[in-house]
Amino acid sequence: MSYEPVRWGILSTAHINRLVIPPARESPKVDLVAIASRTRDAADQYATKWEIPRAHGSYEALLADPDVEAIYISLPNSLHVEWSINALEAGKHVLCEKPFEQRPERVEDAFDVAERQGLQLTEAFMYRHHPQTAKLIELVEGGAIGTLQAIRAAFSYALYDVDNVRLRTDVEGGALMDVGCYCVHSSRLLGGEPDRVYAEQVVGPTGVDVRFHGTMRFPSGVVSQWDCGMVMAERDELEAIGDTGSLFLDDPYHCDVPGIELRRDGETERIEIEPADPYGLELENVSDAIRGEREPLLGREDAVAQAATIAALRRSAESGTPEVL
Repeated sequence: MSYEPVRWGILSTAHINRLVIPPARESPKVDLVAIASRTRDAADQYATKWEIPRAHGSYEALLADPDVEAIYISLPNSLHVEWSINALEAGKHVLCEKPFEQRPERVEDAFDVAERQGLQLTEAFMYRHHPQTAKLIELVEGGAIGTLQAIRAAFSYALYDVDNVRLRTDVEGGALMDVGCYCVHSSRLLGGEPDRVYAEQVVGPTGVDVRFHGTMRFPSGVVSQWDCGMVMAERDELEAIGDTGSLFLDDPYHCDVPGIELRRDGETERIEIEPADPYGLELENVSDAIRGEREPLLGREDAVAQAATIAALRRSAESGTPEVL
């Protein structure tokens, strides 16, 4: 490594931090120096538990810390853009947890600030950084399944705790924003940008969508069909289907047990992928970008298109009619 590690702070003590902190500690490119919560007691307790050197009792205090170069934001969905902009205006690079936003104009606002400040801003779709995803792209583009015709995806689990943030309307919870965004993102990764979408949703007792079913059509003729939910069996699947075969991933988004099944000519070949921590790879990619070593994997164009697609799917689900992008 040719540079000093980037000094990172984490804004919030969200549950997902448990997946980010261990690889941050292990990476020579990352120096996790601070954590912020809304109270000093909570920040102190969290810093002690995770052995983080510095605790801040407010988000503003973290942004004012001159020793912090970059911020990982793990706040609820509705606060992503607001605090990304706050961090950028404070001179900090930002890695913001997905989904960044469902209003593309707000995504544009955040990236305008990042560009004006000369700072990095990335939406945290960690699965994109895993070698399994890179191998999938290589196989599809290399013609392993012929010409891509269809995409199938699913991401679901069961959640019945009504106090869980994912079931709250005031913070933009719901299945589409929590797990469906992965189905949208991976469909776009393989198919490009859709020109028409159609969606159905089932709204639960707390007012958020607990099931969401989407169809996305691409200019090439490829069609993606996927579903996600928070009242369903646990599923995490992605399949790229061509005219001579298909590629099936049983764990495309968590990447805990990586591997790709190539199905063609009545046979199945399993392509093994070396285990890797996608959260660590994500942090290293942004750190490399901050130090000018390489371009960030995900930037403005992807984040804006992702938000535009989610917005169109939401409109379709509410109107009951297809949406043209």
